[in-house]
Amino acid sequence: MMDASSHEQRKADHIRINLEEDVQFPHLSTGLERYRFVHVALPELNLEAIDTSATLLGKRLAAPLLISSMTGGTSQAAQINRRLAQAAQTCGIAMGLGSQRTGLEVATTEHTFRVRDVAPDILLLANLGAIQLNYGYTVEHCRRAVEMIEADALILHLNPLQEALQSDGNWNWVGLLQKIEQVCRELPVPVVVKEVGWGISGDLARRLVDAGVAAIDVAGAGGTSWSQVEMHRARTRKRRRLAAAFADWGIPTAEALVAVRRSVPEVPVIASGGIRTGIDVAKCLALGADAVGMASPFLKAAIVSTEAVVEEIEMLTAELRVAMFCAGAGSIDALRQPGRLIRVDGGKVWP
Repeated sequence: MMDASSHEQRKADHIRINLEEDVQFPHLSTGLERYRFVHVALPELNLEAIDTSATLLGKRLAAPLLISSMTGGTSQAAQINRRLAQAAQTCGIAMGLGSQRTGLEVATTEHTFRVRDVAPDILLLANLGAIQLNYGYTVEHCRRAVEMIEADALILHLNPLQEALQSDGNWNWVGLLQKIEQVCRELPVPVVVKEVGWGISGDLARRLVDAGVAAIDVAGAGGTSWSQVEMHRARTRKRRRLAAAFADWGIPTAEALVAVRRSVPEVPVIASGGIRTGIDVAKCLALGADAVGMASPFLKAAIVSTEAVVEEIEMLTAELRVAMFCAGAGSIDALRQPGRLIRVDGGKVWP
């Protein structure tokens, strides 16, 4: 059982550090800069008629955007989640909640995750750390997390490096895939597996989908580095040095996306990790993503207001729409047609 006060402090630390400190990868990039669209000077399209809609896990999205899992468990997190959810409802996009472990173990924090009352129609994803299945959690815990927020699906997140860098982390990852398979088999909603920012390889994606996982969020490297976050949280010099050594660890987002899309063509793939603009979104869609997730830009907006989050979503969608227009693509499917996106070095795009 968790220590409620220390867990709440950790969540508060995560929000503060992400807002106040430089926690980007020092050198490693998303890899998206290696791609560019071929500009179409005569697109034969009406900008206003560009169709940015998409479907993810059976739900229609006005734009293929996901507010990635961030937070919960504190009063500040409650306000952030409600603002994010209200904005997602207004704009017709998807949202994932932060890890609900504290909601399951400390009943007084459940309300910080509940947003269905302000977002009745969105694709809403519950979230637990997959590693908790090795530390006493069962399918029943997963079911309770889904029911707590009336979710459409459950994210099980993978964060081995983050756990390894914590002095009190969960270090035993033996046999976890089999337990994920059991959850996929018995849970009544789809299971999505995501990393937290160091990427998923094609080989692992294949094993996860074979185990029953319904979608993969590659959550690649190049955005927020949680080893940097843990470095700022560390209480000893030794722990800070250990975390600093892994500042540029991971599979870049573009690399992970291409590998996973090739490996599991039959399931939805979400791209996240360092996505900052609508052009980044367009590149990910052209590389085969079904939707694109972001956290940091939305967190910074949610600290301000719901309106600021709506403005961020609208700007990203506008950038995506103009990128599609100038690439000659009237729809997401058209954006994926060969030849629209090329590699700067002249190499082959996918598949």
